[in-house]
Amino acid sequence: QVQLVESGGGLVQAGGSLRLSCEASGSIFSINTMAWYRQAPGKQRELVALITNVGITTYALSVKGRFTISRVNAKSTVYLQMNSLKPEDTARYYCNALGGATNSWGQGTQVTVSS
Repeated sequence: QVQLVESGGGLVQAGGSLRLSCEASGSIFSINTMAWYRQAPGKQRELVALITNVGITTYALSVKGRFTISRVNAKSTVYLQMNSLKPEDTARYYCNALGGATNSWGQGTQVTVSS
């Protein structure tokens, strides 16, 4: 089992920045890909960004150029640097760890961007 704990959310004005962190514990050897998803009220959960264990990244079109995902494998920690935030980025952000039989989710951290 892999446990994930997110941190770093909060309230920020449009144009501001936040950095989310997600720390994994437990059977971290099983993790291949780590990702950030988000879910706004009344909407489906969507992929924001992912990073593989060799550093390959993928971003949603809506965040490309503004968000950066990074990973410290030695710490099994993944970060999401969010710049130029927009009100439409408001959502609960969830960390996901995937690999082998592992498909774990954190509890999420709320990001609210005011206009």
